[in-house]
Amino acid sequence: MHAGMEKKWLPASVKEVKALGWDELDIILITGDAYVDHPSFGAAVIGRILEAEGYRVAIVPQPNWRDDLRDFKKFGRPKLFFGVTAGNMDSMVNQYTANKRLRSDDAYTPGNKAGFRPDYPTIVYSRILKELYPGTPVILGGIEASLRRLTHYDYWKNQIIPSLLVDSGADLISYGMGDTVMPKIAKVLKNGFNMKLLRRIDQVAFIADGKYVDRLEDKIVLNSYEECLRDPRAFCDNFVTVETESNKINSKILVEPVGGKFVVVNPPSGVMKSEELDRTYELPFTRLPHPRYIGKGAIPAYDMIKFSINIHRGCFGGCSFCTISAHQGKYVVSRSERSIIGEIESLKKLPDFKGNLSDLGGPSANMYGMMGKEQGLCNKCSRPSCIYPSVCRNLNNDHDRIIKLYRRVRSLKGIKKVFIGSGIRYDMFINDEQDKYLPEVIIHHTGGRLKVAPEHTEDNVLKAMRKPPFALYQKLHARFKDVCAENKLPYQLIPYFISSHPGCCEKDMAKLGRTVGKLNLRLEQVQDFTPTPMTLSSVMFATGIDPYTGEKIFVETEQEKKRRQRNYFFD
Repeated sequence: MHAGMEKKWLPASVKEVKALGWDELDIILITGDAYVDHPSFGAAVIGRILEAEGYRVAIVPQPNWRDDLRDFKKFGRPKLFFGVTAGNMDSMVNQYTANKRLRSDDAYTPGNKAGFRPDYPTIVYSRILKELYPGTPVILGGIEASLRRLTHYDYWKNQIIPSLLVDSGADLISYGMGDTVMPKIAKVLKNGFNMKLLRRIDQVAFIADGKYVDRLEDKIVLNSYEECLRDPRAFCDNFVTVETESNKINSKILVEPVGGKFVVVNPPSGVMKSEELDRTYELPFTRLPHPRYIGKGAIPAYDMIKFSINIHRGCFGGCSFCTISAHQGKYVVSRSERSIIGEIESLKKLPDFKGNLSDLGGPSANMYGMMGKEQGLCNKCSRPSCIYPSVCRNLNNDHDRIIKLYRRVRSLKGIKKVFIGSGIRYDMFINDEQDKYLPEVIIHHTGGRLKVAPEHTEDNVLKAMRKPPFALYQKLHARFKDVCAENKLPYQLIPYFISSHPGCCEKDMAKLGRTVGKLNLRLEQVQDFTPTPMTLSSVMFATGIDPYTGEKIFVETEQEKKRRQRNYFFD
């Protein structure tokens, strides 16, 4: 680094690399999102983690894949590997609406402009790199690669398609959260491309031949991709096995035959420790978009989270349609109060911070600090949800720790208001006689509107969603009104609903419409169901079968009828 030069962002141009005095790079990260150096953006997180390990890392955000490929060529060949991610979202969810129309905007691009990433960028980027730099390892990561690591249903193609490894030509997928996995991959590749050693790393997926698979002992062989194409029940059986193993502390190696070879998925590397998560959030993020975007318009996804604090990872809710537990894991990992307060202190130094935190939450607002009372029982458990169909007796869902955190944060000098923007799981506290949490949130952490997600009103649909009965929402609604009346607060409860979920027919939506009308609920947060890879809901949508019972389930697949269901929100 040149004397007097302060390094802030990871280099994103040749000029920046030269300014650092580097003559070559160890790792080049390619992402479908704009480069925002913030702990909520995956590519920035992995870049900072690898930088902290001593590697020279550069980032190529939103490369042009339609020209002479200069963005892919500008840094040349890295010493160790290319890391590729589609970005913070699955690209197809990001690019298309639930009725498969191309979106005219992209929240992860400056100016909210669409067209800066291809469909399936993980595949597109990987193929380009493999053609330009044969022999250089390509490692896939992020939510698109993670949730497509095995045979899955693609809503936009309306097909069962094989692992992303098959079409991308990549060498490895680092699935889930890569904080502890990516440094292990880099360490192996530091001594040269050794696939034998890479295959020993937990939480990776790769393609192998029969000889390798035959030597594996603790494995489960899934139905092949070809069998899943022929038989919907084979696809359903695979899902049950994959979800069950994903929810275990000690899971087996998964092997899925495809095209005469095998996709091998090693078990997760274990639940992160609190201090490991702290270490990630304490890396030297600028918390800002790269200066290359000055004058190019705001990045909406960044604007939404720039004054928010993530306090934990993971979710034990297990909702059928949600990808959080499939990607981040079922077990909650909470940051220490010290780390959270430290991040708030650094956020306060930003020039446009006015003292308001937009969110103090995570995948779910109120799972912070929660875990099993006896870890030994958790080690034997494979339930997809700790709170559905009822709260597990071994779950310590006491809200004292999170309330203590809220009170400490709002007492900090320079903090005016702390909002809770993440979704609140009311099924964890509304039946609690103490009912400490809800008044705390309403009185101190609501900006006049509290958003919650009952998702539907009809029990048969809610059962397919793995959500509690609507009667529990009605209890919440009544308690909310009482707290507001007691404290003279003119606040509103805003419910979130989904139409066209498997199990939901037009008659169910008509009932929902009547119930919403009777309760005089204000509907602003509504959505037509979009099947996303590696979720129970997407498997039901693709097959018309409940994988766990083998029974048929109604699925609305016609776009016009899906629109009719959605219209009941507005009748």
